[in-house]
Formats: sequence, structure tokens, C-alpha cells
Amino acid sequence: MIETSGLRKSYRTGRRRTAATVDAVAGLDLAVAEGEIFGFLGPNGAGKTTTLRMLATLLRPDGGAATVAGADLFADPAGVRRRIGYVAQGGGTWDDVTAREELVLQARMHGLPMAEAVRRAEAAVAAFDLAGHADRHCRTYSGGQRRRVDLALGVVHRPKVLFLDEPTSGLDPGSRTRLWDEIRRLRDRGTTVFLTTHYLDEADALCDRIAVIDGGGTVAEGTPAALKRSVAGEVVTVRVADPGHADKALHVLAGQDCVRQAEVRDGGALRMSVDTGESAMPQIMRALADAGIDTATIELHRPTLDDVFLARTGRSLRES
Repeated sequence: MIETSGLRKSYRTGRRRTAATVDAVAGLDLAVAEGEIFGFLGPNGAGKTTTLRMLATLLRPDGGAATVAGADLFADPAGVRRRIGYVAQGGGTWDDVTAREELVLQARMHGLPMAEAVRRAEAAVAAFDLAGHADRHCRTYSGGQRRRVDLALGVVHRPKVLFLDEPTSGLDPGSRTRLWDEIRRLRDRGTTVFLTTHYLDEADALCDRIAVIDGGGTVAEGTPAALKRSVAGEVVTVRVADPGHADKALHVLAGQDCVRQAEVRDGGALRMSVDTGESAMPQIMRALADAGIDTATIELHRPTLDDVFLARTGRSLRES
């Protein structure tokens, strides 16, 4: 449904004499299947929104090739626009208009006759659980209610592909979960969903496949389960009793044969990649005790998407 090859976009930054070229997206290759939720996971500034805006024809790429729902991004941008829905991070509702009015207007702008536009708006109100406030001005809505209206606006014309830019940013946990359910329902009805996110739990729970992006290019791609399996071994987290000893503990543990990679987290916690947690934990405890460092807790857990990012880039996505 979406295919890109060598997609590129760069910007000029700074004043004329000190201007530099920054590659926001550097030779991106993607293939998104029909009817899947495809997640673009990465830190802020990694190129997620730039990619989304290019695929939605809001930015013209500097090079490469792409097709969206069978339409060529360069040769037929109007054809792309007819086939897609787009929900920006900032949303698109107007304070002094009702959700129902917004939906009718959106359908009309896509060329639907008034009677059909009204019918589609009514169907969207029911599908996205908006009936209780569809005739109130949008200024009275909560953040979660507004986001559901944004989703409804993005699909009222029944696009083949829906682009969502950070769809749950700023929402409370309950609203996020309800929005995830709406996105899954769209997928189940056959809509291909392409979303950007920097939330690890969102990518893990919601997406059928993920591309992890950093520095304008993908560093990993696959299902969440496959990506986590690609990080060999397990993860041990140790919290030292005195956070001031964290750096010393990192130096001690980095020299242990059982530790493949280690980093210090907030609050004096150390996170380590090991081959086998059960055999590594006694060695870790013994090394810290020999160095005179007391431990508060030690935990063993399976790799996460953050571990995937750490393995590919050398730093934590949470901290990025």
C-alpha cells in the first residue's frame, strides 16, 4: 500500500555564511502492506513527521521514489490525496464549530453530495462514539474527544490509507487506550494505518509492524516481537543504594565478562544487556560487593523496544 525507495529531504539551516544542510530524511526505503498498522518509532527530530508530510504530499521530497495506494507521489500527488486521510499532531478541529458540522464540511470538500455527506457524518458520529456531544462546539471537548473527532475527519471520505502523526500525544492513559481501540477498528475494516510515535508502549501494543528511525534513516524494521527477539540475551537492572555510586558501579560492571552493554539510568539505576540473566546476576552482585557498592534492588526482564533502539544506536530511546 505504501512503498518508498531512497526517499530524501534536506533543509538549509543558519545564516548565509554559516548555513548548513541537514538531512531530515536520508534515503528511506519502506514497504507497508495493505490493512496493517505500521508504526514509525523514533525520538523527536528523527525525521518521522517529515516522512509523514512527504507521503501525504504536504512536502515535496528532494529525491527518491514512492507510491501510495497505487498513486505515484511525484507524478500524481492529486491521486495520492484522493486516496488518503491525514491527521496532524496538532489536530484540525475549530473551536466555534460542532463535530457534526466539521464532518459534513470535510465530506463535502472531498466531493460528496450534501445528502451523502450528512449520511457519512452521522455514521462517523456513531462509529467514534461522538453522539453525546456531536452538536456542541468543539471548544467544549476534552482532549480525547477532540482526538476522536480528528480521527473521524480523517476517515469520513473512506480513504485507503490513514496517516496519523503522534495520534495520542498529550492524552491521558484512558483516552490513549480508547483511541488505540478506534485505530484497531479502522484496521479491522481494511484501512491501512501509518502512524508516527515516540511512545514505546504504543508501538509495542498497537502496531503490526514497526520501523525504528534515527537520524533520518531506519535502523530496524519488523514486528515488535521479532525486533525484541533480535536483541540477543536478557536485561538486568540494578539500583545501587547510593545514587552517587552509580558511575563507579558502571565502571565496575562494564569490565565483567557477562555484561555486553551497560548504561546508567535516572536515580542510580544501571541497565545491562547480558547473555543469560540467571548466571549473570550472581556475578554482578559479587562484583559490586567486592567494590564496596551496596545494591538496593536487582531485576531481570526480557528485552524491550528501548533495548532494540539501544542495541542499534548505542543510546536509549527514552532518554533521546
